Amino acid sequence: MKNITLLYFLIALLSLQCSSPPPAGEPTIQTVLGPTPAEEMGLALIHEHVFLDWSGADSIRPEEWDEEQAFQAILPYLEAAKAKGVNTMLECTPAYLGRYPALLKRLSEASGLYLLTNTGYYGARQNKYIPRRAFEESAEELAARWIKEWENGIEGTGIRPGFIKIGIDSDTVLSPMHEKLVRAAAKTHLATGLTIVAHTGPEAGAYQELKILEGEGAAPDAFVWTHAQEGALEAHTELARRGAWISLDGMGWLNDQNGQVDTAALQKYLEMLKNLRDNGLLHRTLVSHDAGWYTHGEPGGGSFQPFTAIFDTVIPALRENGFTDEDIRQLLLENPREAFSVRVRAIRG
Repeated sequence: MKNITLLYFLIALLSLQCSSPPPAGEPTIQTVLGPTPAEEMGLALIHEHVFLDWSGADSIRPEEWDEEQAFQAILPYLEAAKAKGVNTMLECTPAYLGRYPALLKRLSEASGLYLLTNTGYYGARQNKYIPRRAFEESAEELAARWIKEWENGIEGTGIRPGFIKIGIDSDTVLSPMHEKLVRAAAKTHLATGLTIVAHTGPEAGAYQELKILEGEGAAPDAFVWTHAQEGALEAHTELARRGAWISLDGMGWLNDQNGQVDTAALQKYLEMLKNLRDNGLLHRTLVSHDAGWYTHGEPGGGSFQPFTAIFDTVIPALRENGFTDEDIRQLLLENPREAFSVRVRAIRG
């Protein structure tokens, strides 16, 4: 009989969670339930969403959110991910777009998954999700706000962020506002050790972000080029060699609601992963679904995209194309643990 596959091995050995604080000096991740040893992270999905509100920073009304309805709608999808062997999920919805730490804590306790939330501001979509005051504040003032969330918790919940989430529009030249977001993220990283997850897209923005981060003293491995699937293969290899994380994170949409696979999109992901593997850069690569999500304002939360395509579609395709269980372990266990362990990554002069 064929050896037990990676996924079932993980279900058996890595699903247990540790609720006690990690020993001093041990690498940690910051979950919505508190600091956790990085070794307990297990199989991780590093870019997902469970709840969104597209109203915009000037219109959002968190007091109108129906937590109970959202909880009941979302929980089965987290349980389905858990059944696939997932142990940790990064919830990438930023402030003013539906970040909901209290709901995440409740879902974490009910599902048995470690969940991470974030600090930072999302400038993509023409700054619709940035509060007005941020346009007048300096990078230092923005960073002070985000650092305060790390130190004291988010909006009175006591729940601390596990990473920094920013977003830029995919323009050839970053706007002053988006440059400021990147600088604030660098300053926040250097003060907290939280990894910077930057919604970016094509490589033009990624090159500019990395230049700004390095200019502020943050090392490339503190930076996750998010939505890198929209970039060129050559840029993947160049920025990965410089130390950045290449995040191929739109895999949740490979399968439609009827389970049909977008074969052309799947082949594109395989090409990107082969390129990184063949260049010895799989250790700088992250994968996820960018799936979900319960949407406030839509009947029943709208249509929810599951967190399962990687397991149902991508992993079988990887194996058919010569990827080993060790390669898959690298992508889903070792790389997330290395990328999101809380520690300062500074350029040493």
